[in-house]
Amino acid sequence: MAEMLLTADDVRAIADLARLELNDADVAVYQQQLSDILDYFQKLQELDTSHIDPTSAVLPLTNVMRADEAGPALPLDDVLANAPDSDGEQFRVRAVLDGGE
Repeated sequence: MAEMLLTADDVRAIADLARLELNDADVAVYQQQLSDILDYFQKLQELDTSHIDPTSAVLPLTNVMRADEAGPALPLDDVLANAPDSDGEQFRVRAVLDGGE
């Protein structure tokens, strides 16, 4: 059993922040799971890390992005192939500023 047991109200508050709807069975499951996670982090807090240099990443950071170079345009039929609605030459979308009608 977890040493730091969250209450059902704690779990419901966390779920509310995450915009999750939980039933009572879910609350009970997450109450135990979240408590176990917090206990594990409490154990990690007890480790002496004073001899370890602070770091923001454990692996060297490299840019894996490709160069931004213009290429040939796709054929119009390919571009519009997966569009939910088009007028044959461009995407058709609902208005978003006047109520969406």
